[in-house]
Amino acid sequence: VWSMDFMSDALACGKRFRTFNVVDDFNREVLHIEVDTSLNSGRLVRVFEQLKRDHGLPQVLRSDNGPEFLGEAFTQWAKLSGVALRYIQPGKPNQNAFIERFNRTFREEVLDQHLFARLEDVREAAHWWMIDYNEIRPHDSLSGMSPVEYRTAHARSSALEMSA
Repeated sequence: VWSMDFMSDALACGKRFRTFNVVDDFNREVLHIEVDTSLNSGRLVRVFEQLKRDHGLPQVLRSDNGPEFLGEAFTQWAKLSGVALRYIQPGKPNQNAFIERFNRTFREEVLDQHLFARLEDVREAAHWWMIDYNEIRPHDSLSGMSPVEYRTAHARSSALEMSA
């Protein structure tokens, strides 16, 4: 299961932007942070096509009932790709706890720490922060491992079990 959600913020000039965040629930790995002023259903399809090339696709995508997640382009793409869409109940963000927790951390550590002049500045900060979050930072919920370490350890133990 991958969880996904949007966040909003503003550049120093006041221009609003959004981030589209995708997290793998298994190991809390941040798979993607898309930053732009407009992120529609068609844009989500492009993001997930890139994720498919990089990671494959999950069986399930979990989200709220935002219009981008209900849009024709995205729902048709999910159907054709064999990915089930699971929507949380309206007003129940705790049903999407992994992405909500991630959003809080991303806001506190990136968006609230900088006054960005350009979208490219947000993208660059998000990129470097994501590398640290995925590859270096230990997570209590992952036995003190980073998301990448946890995924690697799990893949290794699964391979050993299959060869035994």
